[in-house]
Amino acid sequence: MFHVGGARSALFNWAIARQQPDGKFVLRIEDTDAARNKPEWTEGILRALSALGINEEDPHFEGPYYQSQLADAHRELCERLFKGGNAYYEEAKGVEGDDAPTGARYDRRHRDAGLDWAPGRALRFRAPDDGVTVVRDTIRGDVEFPNSAIEDFVIARGDGSPLFVLANVADDITQGVTHVIRGEEHLSNTPKQQLLWEALGHTPPVWAHLPVIVNEKRQKLSKRRDKVSLEMYLEEGYLPEAMVNYLMLLGWAPGDDREIMPFDQMQPLFRLEDVNSSSAFFDEKKLRAFNGEYIRALEPEEFVARCAPWLGPDKAPWPAANFDAAAFDAIAPLAQSRIAVLGEIVANVDFLFLDAPVEDEQSWNKAMKPGVGKEMLAAAIERFSDDGLVWEPEALKAALEEVGTGLGLKLGKAQAPIRVAVTGRTVGLPLFESLQLLGRARVQERLRAALAKAESIGA
Repeated sequence: MFHVGGARSALFNWAIARQQPDGKFVLRIEDTDAARNKPEWTEGILRALSALGINEEDPHFEGPYYQSQLADAHRELCERLFKGGNAYYEEAKGVEGDDAPTGARYDRRHRDAGLDWAPGRALRFRAPDDGVTVVRDTIRGDVEFPNSAIEDFVIARGDGSPLFVLANVADDITQGVTHVIRGEEHLSNTPKQQLLWEALGHTPPVWAHLPVIVNEKRQKLSKRRDKVSLEMYLEEGYLPEAMVNYLMLLGWAPGDDREIMPFDQMQPLFRLEDVNSSSAFFDEKKLRAFNGEYIRALEPEEFVARCAPWLGPDKAPWPAANFDAAAFDAIAPLAQSRIAVLGEIVANVDFLFLDAPVEDEQSWNKAMKPGVGKEMLAAAIERFSDDGLVWEPEALKAALEEVGTGLGLKLGKAQAPIRVAVTGRTVGLPLFESLQLLGRARVQERLRAALAKAESIGA
């Protein structure tokens, strides 16, 4: 699962990298914890990034690198820190590290013991005793952390393997990372990382911690509660370019009240200094509206091609042999102007390819009211049986309006039973164009079936 927050961070990094002629977006897989890393997860990350347009086809992309392959560099920096007096070994019984109880604090008992490495001895960084560590955050300004609150933290375990805090800094230094743009939840780790950068004789990178993304209740997005997976949105039929556009606006705006913009236009305008530090609201209704705009902007042929995954046997509810590509091409422009996500295409066109319309009890009860349902069905069957009736939208509309008038009904109420009988639903694509595409024989067959049903249940 690729979190939409991670996708937003990736896009902001991508924008900065592409602003520089030799800029690089470095993809590094933090795989030192084998239990939390699987090849298929890495493949999922690569697919998600590629969907956003971040992939090796662009010269600004570099990677993926695997942290586990850089272990020698990690150990080398640990040795440098130890020999430089910036780190010390401790007996195993003194290790608390990342698993220390909440509120527990290491008492620095082995700080000046002068121990060398031995099996089971962990390596701790010697944090400053006083003063403050100032993190110069491009988004939040200077953030001060009292050194008295920073304990001597473990950078390598008793087996010699470095912890993430050291490995992360080592890799950034080795790979020439100049900007670290990430979620604000990582801000609390930054003073330790900055101390490591400085102890190793390097200038820390540009820090930028992005605002947290929240739901409509202003709660931080949670995978246990909210829909946060980029893949899930794409599978529902949100266009990648619409997702990119919307995610870029979570905490930043291009100015001049512009919102619908392709990434290539947004990227040159993006500035970290303009990112808002306040939480960003993930408004799915707004994303849906964005997606609808992008769908309507597609060329007709492109819209048909984008719908293809939903029309095949894996997702479509109709028998594969029933699908008629020419019929879909004809109805596609009607659907393109109405759907907001591609996945909605199925419910809009299934009446064309199913042997019988879907059964929706709520739609049936709403349309087939006493004095309206059976009467309209019977009258429509008779009117549509006229061989002189031209089977095209305007003529069908006039004919149904005529039938409705004879029953004292306006067109809106008159057409409801016909729509439900033919499509199964009270809402859908324009009725008369749908009747034309379905054809006279199939329309009459469905009207007779609906009338028989209405008579059998006494509607």
